[in-house]
Amino acid sequence: MRGIQLKEYVEGPGDLKVIDLPTPTPKDGEYLIAIHASATNFFDLLQIRGKYQHQPAFPWISGSEFSGVVLQAPSGGKYKVGDKVFGASQGGYATHICCLERVLKPVPEGWSFADAAGVFVTAPTSYAGLVTRAGIKEGDYVLIHAAAGGVGLAAVQIAKAFGAIVIATAGSAHKLSVAKSFGADHAIDYRDASWPEQVKKLTPKNRGVDIVYDPVGLIAQSMKCTAWNGRLLVIGFAAGDIEKMATNRILLKNVSVVGLHWGAYATNEPEMIDVVWDGIFKLVKEGKYKGTSFTDREFVGLESVPDALKALGARDSWGKVVVKVPQEGQSKI
Repeated sequence: MRGIQLKEYVEGPGDLKVIDLPTPTPKDGEYLIAIHASATNFFDLLQIRGKYQHQPAFPWISGSEFSGVVLQAPSGGKYKVGDKVFGASQGGYATHICCLERVLKPVPEGWSFADAAGVFVTAPTSYAGLVTRAGIKEGDYVLIHAAAGGVGLAAVQIAKAFGAIVIATAGSAHKLSVAKSFGADHAIDYRDASWPEQVKKLTPKNRGVDIVYDPVGLIAQSMKCTAWNGRLLVIGFAAGDIEKMATNRILLKNVSVVGLHWGAYATNEPEMIDVVWDGIFKLVKEGKYKGTSFTDREFVGLESVPDALKALGARDSWGKVVVKVPQEGQSKI
């Protein structure tokens, strides 16, 4: 097989190299997957530089999210040889990967490998945040920050599927148009310092939004346009700074500030994982959720992973930046 293996940390994605490696042999209970698409994530940029909280022992293959076809399956497994699957496991930037069944899901009927590759992290993060943690309901006004990002576009679609009115923010006119194309009712540029006032004016009697979905680090500012009994979801800190909040404002507005750490559900609340995924696949079946792969540029072959990661890191992309990984003898996927 071929893959991007690291034997030492690098300065950035430009230092990543594709090399020939032995095709892995699945251990007991593992599947061997031929990867057809690999999705990029911000934590990949951290991990290759030794800055992430989970650093494998050298040598290791970078990447995580992928989609592909089952080549070998364990006896009695859910998936069979030839099945199309997506998932996430260390080693996504390669032509092959071995992984356990618990990190795999079936590719929805009619979906491309590129779209499926970018679902495993974003969709459950947004669904668990909005549905499980914030209790979204029909008629809620929902403010979604970084709405053109991977989790943002997932959140836009899920909020709309539940009958909410979505106010999206993003940092460029193009990204705002992307958010609206995925269903956002209103779009506001958060580079404009007046954005909290603009948000309030879009709500009944300027009361503010019921839910704030924040993967950026804008909770404190969002409090200015949050309604009484509002729910503020802390999803991440893409802006880089971890906020400090005046708790008296939480009291005065009677709001709830709740966190969402989807990756920790496997340890702390595993019974919710199937509940969340069942909800996501229901929306897919109803045609209310679609893939969010970035289509302004195409990245084909593992050699294009550095450029894909640079596009992600420069924030000049939207949705999920996905690399197509043609298998030997295959020019199209």
